Amino acid sequence: MDVRLQISMVFHLDKCIGCHTCSIACKNVWTDRKGAEYMWWNNVETKPGTGYPTKWEDQSKYKGGWEQKNGGDPELKMGNRSSRLLNIFHNPALPRMDDYYEPFTYKYEDLFDSPEGADQPSARPISMVTGKFMDIEAGPNWDDDLGGSPVYAENDPNFKDLTPQEQQELFDVERLVFFYLPRICNHCLNPACVAACPSGAIYKRGEDGVVLINQEVCRGWRMCVSACPYKKTYYNWSTGKSEKCILCFPRLETGQAPACFHSCVGRIRYLGGILYDAERLVDALKVDDDKLVEAHRDLILDPRDPIVREKAKQNGIDERTLEAVERSPVYRYVKEWKLALPLHPEFRTLPMLFYVPPLLPVMAKTEDGVYDAANEELFSPIDKARLPIKYLASLFSAGNTAQVSYALKKQYAVRLYKRLETVGDVDAAVVKQALDECQMDEAEAEAVYRLTSLPTMDDRVVIPPMHREEAMAMLDDDMWEQKGSAGFGFREAPVRGA
Repeated sequence: MDVRLQISMVFHLDKCIGCHTCSIACKNVWTDRKGAEYMWWNNVETKPGTGYPTKWEDQSKYKGGWEQKNGGDPELKMGNRSSRLLNIFHNPALPRMDDYYEPFTYKYEDLFDSPEGADQPSARPISMVTGKFMDIEAGPNWDDDLGGSPVYAENDPNFKDLTPQEQQELFDVERLVFFYLPRICNHCLNPACVAACPSGAIYKRGEDGVVLINQEVCRGWRMCVSACPYKKTYYNWSTGKSEKCILCFPRLETGQAPACFHSCVGRIRYLGGILYDAERLVDALKVDDDKLVEAHRDLILDPRDPIVREKAKQNGIDERTLEAVERSPVYRYVKEWKLALPLHPEFRTLPMLFYVPPLLPVMAKTEDGVYDAANEELFSPIDKARLPIKYLASLFSAGNTAQVSYALKKQYAVRLYKRLETVGDVDAAVVKQALDECQMDEAEAEAVYRLTSLPTMDDRVVIPPMHREEAMAMLDDDMWEQKGSAGFGFREAPVRGA
């Protein structure tokens, strides 16, 4: 058992209101400079939709992530080392500027310097790349709230498992439904960007697993951009370096929540440490797609287990860090309650950002035009949700509908439990049946409700104190060089920017 520490996250999608406050907070802190205009380390997408960059989920186009071949170890979808070398000066799998958008500003001086006349002057858009006038054709949230549904939402790659009739029904006025999907770098356990980098500039921090790019080593080959299936690595055309979300590690090291977490209006974001067994990581990648979620969860270890704690201490993880891991909201959502699921586990990067799938509104009508909950089965609102379970399964469980259905039914059971307590218009026997079917007692239902609905910042963000400076004071130099606080070696070259 090789116990390591990883900073992990959970986003509760049933609480996201799509305000983009997180995106703006991140933008103002990290990417408000030349060459980073099009970078949105945090972005919020409307689903169904093609996302940002356009159709980033379509790996037949972008060749990101890993793929399983002939039962052996997973290989990068973009090819082996030799094929990557052939494409090092011309990589056909890179997103184009059209897949993002051409950054623009406005010629504001025209509003003040235009001569007096009968017409109101306007500020024309100007490209921030060429400096020339342009027509705006896209943006990072161009299809927000299904604003461009005929162009974007209908081309969502996750529709592949839906019948044409199911796809069409999604855009009927009476069924029209969407939800928001906030995305940042997943800081994966098996990051494809790290494996693909020819320069070795990308690495995982030993003390907390945060994935960073050493700007001193990066040569701008952009293999990381292709390899990342979530397209969360960007190329700065001004500096010639790649950049990405750094999980605000300077803030983490001082005990502060990342900017997007701190600013989140809906309080949907949770952060905490987890322990995982690195020895079983490769085996978890070899399972079939429909078993990836369980294999992913099985890697996460119980921080209260005496054997796990002993092995963790042997790897330099101290007692205070273990206490923080015990209070981690991520462990509860992912491992204990099994409510949170990874985004596209079939990419086999083992992302450390998990999502609680949204408990979307139930059907607004039945066949006779009247909706009567009294005549429905217990979990009928889940089975007849406006957004098909197959669509959510394509996003969060590699097509395994049972994983998504369980998470939704558990949320619904908690809702019934609290409705009985607060309103009293639900039969107690129905509530007990719902809890029993989800293998949940009243204490767990109350805990889920509390952490979902009434979390303080201390509840949502539990930052382990084990960081580089503290760990180095505890361990001798030889052990630190060999292992690091969580099993990874460190790079001593300066890291900045991304």
